[in-house]
Amino acid sequence: MDGAALVGEFRRALLLVPLIGEAVWSADSGGVRWVYAFTGEESLGRFLAARGVGPGAEVRYMRVYGARLLDVAVPAIGVPAGIAVDVAGPWPGLLPPVVGIVSPTAAVAA
Repeated sequence: MDGAALVGEFRRALLLVPLIGEAVWSADSGGVRWVYAFTGEESLGRFLAARGVGPGAEVRYMRVYGARLLDVAVPAIGVPAGIAVDVAGPWPGLLPPVVGIVSPTAAVAA
C-alpha cells in the first residue's frame, strides 16, 4: 500500500485516543508533539501495560475518526504535532506533521 492510500485508510479509521484529564495523552519528542491513537482496545491495553497501568485501572478514552485527528486536533494543538499509532504493538506507525498528512497550516517546513 502506498503512502497516500495508507493516510486515506487512517483518515477513515475509528481510533481510540486515551485521555489524561480533559487532554489527549501525548508526548513531546524531537520538537513534535505526538498524540497517541490506537486501532483497538488490545493495542491500547498493551500501551497502558507498558506504562505500568494495571488491568483494573480505569483510563478514559475517546473514539474519533483519523480525519478529525488530522484536520481538527493537530492544528488546534498549536505546536508541530503528529499521530503515533499503536506505539506498543507489533506494527507501530507515525504520521508526522507534513503536507499531505496534515493541513498546510499545521505542517512543519521541510
